[in-house]
Amino acid sequence: MDTIKNAANYVSDSVQGAGSEASKEAHKQVAKDSDASLSTRASAGKDMVSDKMDQHKHETSANVEKEAAKH
Repeated sequence: MDTIKNAANYVSDSVQGAGSEASKEAHKQVAKDSDASLSTRASAGKDMVSDKMDQHKHETSANVEKEAAKH
């Protein structure tokens, strides 16, 4: 039963990590857009860093769940 739970958590964390990566890339493009205002670019840069941290957290959690499901 724990293996199924770990596998489900792995899938969930993997999907959330991918979502964070997509959001990070979108914010990165806004931060690089020279037509956007300085405040918009700065906010996008801050959000990009936050998304990167979320992505790392979810990827780490997914790897832990993946290893737990193996045992």
